Amino acid sequence: MATAAAAALALLNRPCGAVPFTLPSLPHRRIGSSRLRGDRFFSLDLRLRQSKPKEPPPAAANKQLPKLKANEPGSEDPPSSSGGSSGGLDLGWLPAFPHVLIASMSNFLFGYHIGVMNGPIVSIARELGFEGNPIIEGLVVSIFIAGAFIGSISCGSLVDRLGCRRTFQIDTVPLILGAIVSAQANSLDEILLGRFLVGLGIGVNTVLVPIYISEVAPTKYRGSLGTICQIGTCLGIIASLYLGIPSEDDPHWWRTMLYIASVPGFIITLGMQFAVDSPRWLCKVGKVGDAREVISNLWGASEVDKAIEEFQSVIKSDRSEVDSKWSELLEEPHLRVACIGGALFVLQQFAGINGVLYFSSLTFQDVGITNGALASLLVGLTNFAGALCALYLMDSQGRKRLLVGSYTGMAAAMFLVVYAVSFPLDEDLSHSLSILGTLMYIFTFAVGAGPVTGIIIPELSSTRMRGKIMGFSFSVHWVCNFLVGLFFLELTETYGVKSVYGGFGAISLLSAIFAYYFIVETKGRSLEEIEMSLNPNLQGRERDN
Repeated sequence: MATAAAAALALLNRPCGAVPFTLPSLPHRRIGSSRLRGDRFFSLDLRLRQSKPKEPPPAAANKQLPKLKANEPGSEDPPSSSGGSSGGLDLGWLPAFPHVLIASMSNFLFGYHIGVMNGPIVSIARELGFEGNPIIEGLVVSIFIAGAFIGSISCGSLVDRLGCRRTFQIDTVPLILGAIVSAQANSLDEILLGRFLVGLGIGVNTVLVPIYISEVAPTKYRGSLGTICQIGTCLGIIASLYLGIPSEDDPHWWRTMLYIASVPGFIITLGMQFAVDSPRWLCKVGKVGDAREVISNLWGASEVDKAIEEFQSVIKSDRSEVDSKWSELLEEPHLRVACIGGALFVLQQFAGINGVLYFSSLTFQDVGITNGALASLLVGLTNFAGALCALYLMDSQGRKRLLVGSYTGMAAAMFLVVYAVSFPLDEDLSHSLSILGTLMYIFTFAVGAGPVTGIIIPELSSTRMRGKIMGFSFSVHWVCNFLVGLFFLELTETYGVKSVYGGFGAISLLSAIFAYYFIVETKGRSLEEIEMSLNPNLQGRERDN
């Protein structure tokens, strides 16, 4: 019983796939709205509504996309008409890439901290005197989630007041201090404090990175650039697994690994000194000249006037205060977007990604792969391969199609595993099908359900409430992450693996249906176009003008 409790509590530190923001998590600017009206966004009739079109300035008239058709199954996406080259290599993403890369270092750090405690927790428990106590071992792991919950909730207010760049730099303080305190810990209290500080910083970052990338990336490349944060998480996990190999022979190696965890924090602090701030935030706080410079450098000089006009149109139609209030989440359309964000993370977590990642090690043992590090590395590489596919598909296939396809593939993978363990098959064939289903599930998750969830929520959120909506959504994520980790093993022991995996498959199917009917496609639309289409108040004021 103690072993099962320890395993259940250790599950709390498994990779959570969001960010991810997941992590999850980056198409054209000017579009028509006819397709948007056909997309149901929420059961209370939140839709991307038709706003009264403005006459485009002459210089931009020939840049408008053709009007989109209603969003019907099998309808084609609009062709690209700007931001790329018809015959040559398209490098329109390159100016924004260094800034996105620095921000994604936060996700690398997130992934590193996910993996850094998985192996060394035994050595830490032995050295600090709580070996064999599953409750304390679980507390060391789960206090990270408590810190992340608080960090996620607090991030929105920091972003509103300080902007993304300064918030990144301030957030490195608990990340660096937490890593150093953990590395130097000589008592249980010290390791708990260090893990809490790290969780606090990670909670802020999981909210901050998708917001920053969505606001600095050119519209055409917003999806692809947003996927880089998911790739950063995968690389962080792989790096921690690789660096953790010496811990099998050196019981004190965990201190070195935690010292190493402080290095990315210093890189982020320095890198953000040279990174740009969000042009939308700069415009909101009155720094229009700085916003123009950022847009010119990252999106191109031809985009400056059009972007500033859109920014100011939204800002003038909204409230004048820079800092939003949590009570505004109860107003429309913010409430519905927040509900969509929370629902996406509930479905993502209860579709079972953490449980499958935990049980994958036992599945690999059944086929003779007893080396835990090798099994984890195989899972990490599969996750990484899926994230690379998402990088290419996010802006070519769109968010909605990836989300539906991802959850459908996850359901098929779960049902394949259930078939392998439920019906009398050759033992080798049964094990092979279980491995195939597990890797297929992880791959399809990394292609869509992981990165898309973190990308689409800031796209659907208004400029004013983006930080608060993201903070709320990720706080839901951390609560669900904790609950799945807490009850997964107990459910498998009570109902069996096939029943639990069958439940994961059913929830994955439900998630695909939810995405099909209630998620709108944001590919190819600027954040301001989406906001003005979603918010009837902005449309009414626009008509009055």
